[in-house]
Parts: sequence; structure tokens; C-alpha cells
Amino acid sequence: MIGYVTLGTNRFDEAAQFYDELLSLVGAGRFLESDRFIAWSKSAASPALSITYPFDGNAATVGNGVMVAIAMDKPEKVDAFHARALELGGTDEGAPGDRGTGFYAAYFRDLDGNKLNAFCMVPSGK
Repeated sequence: MIGYVTLGTNRFDEAAQFYDELLSLVGAGRFLESDRFIAWSKSAASPALSITYPFDGNAATVGNGVMVAIAMDKPEKVDAFHARALELGGTDEGAPGDRGTGFYAAYFRDLDGNKLNAFCMVPSGK
């Protein structure tokens, strides 16, 4: 259902490096790019995450209540993804853990302050 999500950035080169390294953990790489826009995906037919300088020329700002969720297949990958985001300069918004009803997640912000999470569904109580 989701085709792609775009995040505004004021730090294009740094954001590109952040997402190159972070999204490689889930097998995603650049598949579209220009001097103002980069999109990462596992394939051209899969959902993508992209960064861009805002089209209107104004500074990028963080949307209050906006979050991008990256699906994983097991808790260990959620843990590793969150840890790598922090190593790359992201900030912690919630350590990995079971959030109840089988939802295992970790939250962080990227270099521009955009909120993301990594999550997976697991049997309750694990």
C-alpha cells in the first residue's frame, strides 16, 4: 500500500551517508537520485524511503506526529538497526523492547530530527 515516504533534510550529504549505511542493514540501496533527492529501496517495486531538499526552498522541518516505520523480521534485527542508527549520529527515542500485543519496536531520530522506528511482530510474551 505505501509506495514511498519522503523526509525533508537540511543536511543532504550527511543524511545520504546516514541512510546509505543504515538502510543497507535491511538490504535497501539507492535506486533513484538527483542532486536534490535520493530514494532507497530493496527493488523498484518495493516501498521506498527518500530524502529531499524541500521543493519550496524553505528549510526542512520535522512533522509533529510523523514517523516512518521500518519493518524487520525478528527482534535481533530491530536491536541492531536501532544501535546502528545511534552509532551513525541518530538520537534515541525509545530503546528496543516489547510494546505489548506482540509489537517489538525501537525508536530514534535521524540527523534532521525526523522520527523513525524499527519494528517486528512477535508472539506475545517473547
